[in-house]
Formats: sequence, C-alpha cells, structure tokens
Amino acid sequence: MERRDALKSLAMVAGGLTLGNNTLHALEAAGNSKKLWTVAHITDVHIRPDYDAPNRFKSSLRQIVKKHKPDFFLNGGDSIYDASYNSVVRDRVHQLWNIWDECWSSLDKKYEIYSCIGNHDPWWKAPNQEDEMYGKPYVGKRLNMPHRYFRVQRGNWHFIILDGNHKGIMLDEEQMQWLEKELALIPAGHYVALMSHYPVLSATVQLLGGGHSDFRKLKDLFYQHKDKVRLFLSGHNHLLDETIYNKVTYCSSGAVSGHWWEPGGDESAGPGWFKQTPPGYTILKLYANGSVEHDYHAHGF
Repeated sequence: MERRDALKSLAMVAGGLTLGNNTLHALEAAGNSKKLWTVAHITDVHIRPDYDAPNRFKSSLRQIVKKHKPDFFLNGGDSIYDASYNSVVRDRVHQLWNIWDECWSSLDKKYEIYSCIGNHDPWWKAPNQEDEMYGKPYVGKRLNMPHRYFRVQRGNWHFIILDGNHKGIMLDEEQMQWLEKELALIPAGHYVALMSHYPVLSATVQLLGGGHSDFRKLKDLFYQHKDKVRLFLSGHNHLLDETIYNKVTYCSSGAVSGHWWEPGGDESAGPGWFKQTPPGYTILKLYANGSVEHDYHAHGF
C-alpha cells in the first residue's frame, strides 16, 4: 500500500470524535508489531452527587468496557469534586469518595486502576496534619496507590505515575531523582508511558496555564531516554490536545466531567462541553515495538 493510501485508510477508519493518532506510530504499529495493551485513560471525573453525575459516570464506564474492552485504566486525578475548597467538611469528603467507590463497583468485572493525585483530591482543611484524612496520603489510600509516585510494568511497557502537586506544579527534588533513576533502570527494548495530572508540553497551557513549571527539565530528561519514553498523559485543563516533541507524544485528555457535569461551558458546541472539548475519555493501544495509538471518545449519553 502506498503511504498516502495508508494515511487515507487510517483517516477513514477513525470513527467518532477522536484525537488524531500519531500517524507514523500508527502506521508502524499496523505494519509489524503485536498490540499488547488497550488502556482507558480517564481524568478529571470530579465525581459529585448532583447533576446526576454518578449515573452518568457509570454510563461512561459501561461504554468504555463494552466498546473498547480495556485491559486496565489510568486515572489522571481530580477524581472527586471537591476536597480542596475551604468550606469542605469531613462528611462531604467521605461522601465523595464513597460515590467514587460505588461507581466502580457497579462494573461486572474488577479492573486495575492506576491513579495519580489531582489538585482537587486532597482535603487540606482537616483539623491538623496528623488527621488520617489530611492531604495526599488519604487520597492515595482511597485510590489504592502504593505511593504518591510509582512505576508499574506490564510486559515491556512501564507506566510511571507522577505527583506534580509541589510548589507551583512541579516534581519535588526527591521525586525527580527517583524518576531519573527509574528511567535509567529500564532496559533497551522497553517503553515508557508517564502520567501526571498536569500537562508538560501542551497548547492548553497557553490557553489556561496549569502546566508543569519544570517542563524544561522533564523534556530534557525524556530526551536522554528518547529510545524508551513514548507517551506523556495528563488532564487538569479539561481540554483536548496532542503535542509531539522529540518523538514523545504529550496527550492532554479532555475531562470525563466536561464542564464539571454542569450545563454551560460551550453550549454552542455541545451540552456540557468545556470550551471546545466534549466530556469523554482516551483509549490507548500500545504495541510491543513501542508504537502508540490514541483516540479521544466523547460520551455516548
């Protein structure tokens, strides 16, 4: 097949509202490599009891499972709405996390979910720092995280989950040193997908801000491991964006909650949209040779 015909065929089969694939990676994957994993990347769920959000989130999860049959989920943070406001009390935090658990338990099958912490997840207004519900450790407990940052290996793919909630959106020095060592440990022929709540390189940062302030250091580190690092996932801005730099795809997904489940946003584009991005999720297809395909899907409700 001629290259231009292959490109045309890929465009024709990409149904629905999607974020375009990295075409070179998609062609490579289709031609000579085995698909290892189908992964659902969700972010900014902001689960809450009002606006029928629990039922709508359950509907989204059912759509993901039925349509895409993912092997596991990556959750990009801001799971609840919202523990960070000054007025939030203990019972409210319990309520939100219990709704989160109930939504996932509604699925017939239990899935592995690897999560990072968003800025709206921790309860900072607990009576004191010794309170079991104070801050990030409690979020990690509710999300079954082994640590606030960690690495998981699936085949020859490594998923590195980061915590960007440090002094103006960045990695703390301890975490940066850990990341440098972890990337160095990953052998040749293995590939890396990283996830933070916040974008590193993204057009959405120009529109709204909210990106990693240490983006220069991170992109230089990724370049040192350019044969390994293939993908960086983020959320936070509720906008859809793909940036490719030095062969790393920076994929900023729109929010599951769209305009925080509320009407408004950009009703001229669609109900519940945030600006020009509909509520939805990203489906990743990861291949044994390090190729990546990713598509953004709007909710079906």
